[in-house]
Amino acid sequence: MSTAKITLDINPEDVSEKIASFIREKVEEANANGVVIGLSGGVDSSTVAFLSVKALGPEKVLGLIMPTDVTKREDIEDAKTVAELLKIKYETINISPILKTFKEVFKSCEHFDEKDIIAFGNIHARVRMIVLYYHANRLNRLVAGTGNKSEFLIGYFTKYGDGGVDILPIGDLYKTQVRQLAKYLGVPERIIMKTPSAGLWKGQTDEGEIGVSYELLDKILHGLIDLKMDSKLLSETLKIPVETIVRVEEMIRKSEHKRNMPSVAKLSY
Repeated sequence: MSTAKITLDINPEDVSEKIASFIREKVEEANANGVVIGLSGGVDSSTVAFLSVKALGPEKVLGLIMPTDVTKREDIEDAKTVAELLKIKYETINISPILKTFKEVFKSCEHFDEKDIIAFGNIHARVRMIVLYYHANRLNRLVAGTGNKSEFLIGYFTKYGDGGVDILPIGDLYKTQVRQLAKYLGVPERIIMKTPSAGLWKGQTDEGEIGVSYELLDKILHGLIDLKMDSKLLSETLKIPVETIVRVEEMIRKSEHKRNMPSVAKLSY
């Protein structure tokens, strides 16, 4: 098998129509009034916003911008730009006071450790989930998640945080495919090309945490999951060390619990 077969090209027109139909269908099934989206200023949330407006119209889409003290000003401005471009209502809710309250409460706990930035970073994502669902409950809307297939497969999301949503419109698109779709939909180029970051702590980047670029990660995932290639063949095809592929396989395995409902103890009566 040659490298030419490891391709992630999509037909963006066809994909956008299918996803818009999916959003419309799920909103109608739930008898909901629309969707609520967390706008981060990144390509994923921007793409979901564009698709939601395509599916439902701007009046049924609410964007929530939820910065913290470590959020870059450019990300807030990019999120506002998307909302204004799409003519959707949006609110900016700074969640820093909530996070500070958590930290003050946790300081009296035995296991609190301010240096554990991952554990506290996950609280950022979970607070945002709470804010989204408050608005969704008040307005009878669904929470439209912004996770993509790359992140979903390796578990690069917070359980009951950004993973706590009602629908995942771009959940079957790899990151590089999301960028293709974003370009077709008219998402501003600077948003498409910016370095991906969840903004959970200062200097944090997605690829820095994952340890591999999205371009390579997507090819590895496509080879493993969609093409069912074994590690050795995929290593030869992509001309990369087999250890890199094994590491991705390990991420998939360790995050399996994130993609499933909680395990239930089965009892016999």
